[in-house]
Amino acid sequence: MSKEYILGVFNDEATLVDAFEKIKAKGIMPVEVFTPYPIHEILEGMGKKTRITHAAFFYGLFAAVGILSFLTYAAVIDWPLHYGGKPFNAFPSFIVVTIVATILSITLLTLFTFSARAKIFPGKKAEIFHERATDDKFVIVLDPESLGADSKAVEEIIREHGEVE
Repeated sequence: MSKEYILGVFNDEATLVDAFEKIKAKGIMPVEVFTPYPIHEILEGMGKKTRITHAAFFYGLFAAVGILSFLTYAAVIDWPLHYGGKPFNAFPSFIVVTIVATILSITLLTLFTFSARAKIFPGKKAEIFHERATDDKFVIVLDPESLGADSKAVEEIIREHGEVE
């Protein structure tokens, strides 16, 4: 970690949420909040919305169209097989392959998108703010530069609910 941060460490969810609300009321947004499980008040309060579901929808749409196009081209146009009274375009036989390949495409492309957005890659050194951040402690990470003149008031809020590191 190249930058210094102020950490507020809390023992339970209620004190974390209370301190978060008081800090946010002062107009200060935490850099990150680490919890052992999702807390809806924190997720909504941070205001970070993900658009990965939209990306996954479009990945699925384009994958399904592409796979159906490829199967139609390969089986009907490029190499039609004429045997046993089979029609030229046996579209129902493409459905199962299309569904399975679309699910695989969505899964892999969404994984790569998430990894790229989160800057996760093999060999990356993890930034660990607190050794028990996701074990059994609740941690708020604050940037001292964003606190300005309110730094003493914010530290007092954290001290009354938890501890400052």
